Amino acid sequence: MNASPAQSALRPIIVRYLDLQRALGKGFHTEQWILESLERWLSESGSEDLNRENFTAWCKSQQHLASGVRRQRMRVVRNFCLYRHRSEPTCFVPDLHAFPANHQPLPPYIFTETQIARLLRAADRLEPNALSPIRAQVYRLAIVLLNTTGLRRGELLRLRIGDYDPRQQTLFVRLSKFHKSRYLPLSADTAQEIAT
Repeated sequence: MNASPAQSALRPIIVRYLDLQRALGKGFHTEQWILESLERWLSESGSEDLNRENFTAWCKSQQHLASGVRRQRMRVVRNFCLYRHRSEPTCFVPDLHAFPANHQPLPPYIFTETQIARLLRAADRLEPNALSPIRAQVYRLAIVLLNTTGLRRGELLRLRIGDYDPRQQTLFVRLSKFHKSRYLPLSADTAQEIAT
């Protein structure tokens, strides 16, 4: 963990919690940042420990964020408090029912074949630049993979050249949802697109 300006009473518990989660194979970088920012906020507000009042005040300091982001941050703190509660039964645990509602997910947009064809033509017209000499090919392949495989954006961005097995015509998708990896079979047309 990065050093905080002031060592708080929560610091050793946060360190143990993050160490446990990482031992279980989780990255927990975002969670670390959230817990460290909460710790700094408590220190700056003169609070020695987390209780209902300063948790509520901390949540109010997050009002500028979207409700889903606030809810996620509150859940991170609640999960930490549940971990702490195992060894300190009297510690504060936020009430999940007081959290903002989940915002409704946007319905998926299904592209038509005509729209996909237009996207591919637009990608083919992209000019190379100093940062991306094969810009057109990269965008074209990204569109093909997103359209034919069901990859998530983050999965696509994490792909490396070695993740493609040309003999098996599979992609290795690492650390996907729930920190799991998987092999993804490709259609013959998609494999041909990669080969060209």
